[in-house]
Amino acid sequence: MKFKTSFATLACFFVCTSGLNVQAETDDNDAEQATEEETYFPMSDEPLLTVPRLMPDRFTYDSGVDIEYPEDGVKGIYATAYSAGGDQFGSLVDFVNDSSLNSMVVDVKDDHGYITFETESEDELVQANTKDFISDPEGMMDTFEESQMYPIARIVVFKDTVLAEERPDLSFQEDGEVWANGSDESFVNPFSKEVWDYNIEVAKEAAKAGFKEIQFDYIRFAEGFETREDTLEYTEGDYADLDLESTQKRVEAVTDFVEYAREELRPYGVKVSADIFGYAATIPETPGIGQNFSKISENVDIISSMIYPSHWGPYFGIDKPDLEPYKLVDEYSKVENELLAGLEEPPVSRPWLQDFTASYLPDGDFQEYGAEEVEAQIQALYDNGIHEFLLWDAANDYTEGVDYELDAEQDIVEAEQEQD
Repeated sequence: MKFKTSFATLACFFVCTSGLNVQAETDDNDAEQATEEETYFPMSDEPLLTVPRLMPDRFTYDSGVDIEYPEDGVKGIYATAYSAGGDQFGSLVDFVNDSSLNSMVVDVKDDHGYITFETESEDELVQANTKDFISDPEGMMDTFEESQMYPIARIVVFKDTVLAEERPDLSFQEDGEVWANGSDESFVNPFSKEVWDYNIEVAKEAAKAGFKEIQFDYIRFAEGFETREDTLEYTEGDYADLDLESTQKRVEAVTDFVEYAREELRPYGVKVSADIFGYAATIPETPGIGQNFSKISENVDIISSMIYPSHWGPYFGIDKPDLEPYKLVDEYSKVENELLAGLEEPPVSRPWLQDFTASYLPDGDFQEYGAEEVEAQIQALYDNGIHEFLLWDAANDYTEGVDYELDAEQDIVEAEQEQD
């Protein structure tokens, strides 16, 4: 492991100096034999070394990839591992470079649970579940570095069919079989510390490869879990004996994972972001899946709410949100801003926006999404002082001709004037 300075050296200094004892000798004029007294510095019960919240760069892992956080904030797109490792990668890079976008989110652990490129991890499960979807990760990073395109590693955490089938004890079982939802997807157990460490190992490998940010997705229990919690077989681990009702146990487990992951990743100098359902910001906490917007936000550098208009039913007084992208994003942003303003150290807000047509909705409930609809969402963010965003299209076929800047600069000036 390469670090910009040696933690062992720092540890030796603090440990060696904290236990010094001082011997005082007295020598009087009568030349009496000197007496010795041992005087000890008081020892604290606190750990000798703790990782600071903001670790200086010189103390963090050096991947050798030099890409700075975009000055104007992250504005990016999502790429599957198939796209990033295939012929589509070049066109996606050109798409970003030819616009005012500056970032790309790449699947490092995908929705099935596969790790998408070879790593140097010695973890047997990581090795077993790795697919060579991205055959040249070094070349991909070289391309990002040449363009100064900010690379974000998406890691799907608790939706993991591969690991669930390989290790049913880490999942949820029903009648002796791994439970799967209606889409034939399985989840692993957020109560399991072994599951936590497995995903963090993948995150560390992503950091070593040169990704500058780790984005955790599916940090939750399966949707509707509260209706199955009494019939599925699983362990609550360290949470079993907590004097909390089941919803709170799930919230604690999800929040604790995010906090633990961030601490584990500090020595690698990467930022940590989390994807979260947009509606989680509108209720105290989600009853089944264990997401509490404020608690998760307190433990990440960036919060990325998924606020695609098509994913809402009637909400905020809007009957058909997909038809009113500006109004939906505007109403949501007001709620989120109020929540984040109440946190001592709020994260950066960087929502996921819709760049796809939700043709799966009933006729009359959706519309064709093009430049106008994408710009409407972006403008709603800017009007609420939010200047970062990510665009989602599962097929990675993004709309041409979108003005991603709009009135962003004017909005920033007005926001700063209001703060003054």
